[in-house]
Parts: sequence; structure tokens; C-alpha cells
Amino acid sequence: MWLGSSLEDVKGFPEDGRRSAGYQLRRLQEGLEPNDWKAMPGVGPGVQEIRLHTTTEHRVFYVARFAEAVYVLHAFEKKAQKTPKRDLELGQRRYRDLMEARRKERHGKG
Repeated sequence: MWLGSSLEDVKGFPEDGRRSAGYQLRRLQEGLEPNDWKAMPGVGPGVQEIRLHTTTEHRVFYVARFAEAVYVLHAFEKKAQKTPKRDLELGQRRYRDLMEARRKERHGKG
């Protein structure tokens, strides 16, 4: 499930980045780990980051701990060693929104 602009963001990657992101997300759907990832607890519990190394560096924040879907929170080109604050904050906001929507759905308010 693509949250916010994440699908459009991945579509904006260069072709090799799009292909690599699609492959890694397919691995997740099949219950496998991405080839290169790291936990992103600062974004939210259970959030992980796929690291894409193509002609440019790209990252995809996702949550795969729910049975119904892999939630893609954010996708972006990484231009510096440290992840920019705005990308972390956007991932955090989308994670909070996802958790609130899931809470409302469980309580019949969605």
C-alpha cells in the first residue's frame, strides 16, 4: 500500500532505481528481506529502510509487520550521508497517520 506521494516518488526514480525498488518490494511481499536494509526506529516502531544503490542512492521507508500489506511510507533520493530531517519527519508523519487509521478501523470508526 502506497501512502502519500510514495508511489509517485518511486516513479520519479531513474529507471534502474524504479526497477530495483520494485524488485525489493516484491521480495517483501514474498516474505523475504530486501537485499540491503536497516531498521529506522526513529521513524516508527517496525519501520525499515530499503537501501537502493544504483546510479544514484535512493531510500524507501516501509512497514511490513502487518499481515494485510506492506506499507510504503516514503521514497526519496539520498544525496548526503545523513538522512535529511524533512525525509525523516515525513516518514514519521505518515507512520503516525497509518497507525491512527488502523486504530480507528479496529474500533469501527473508519
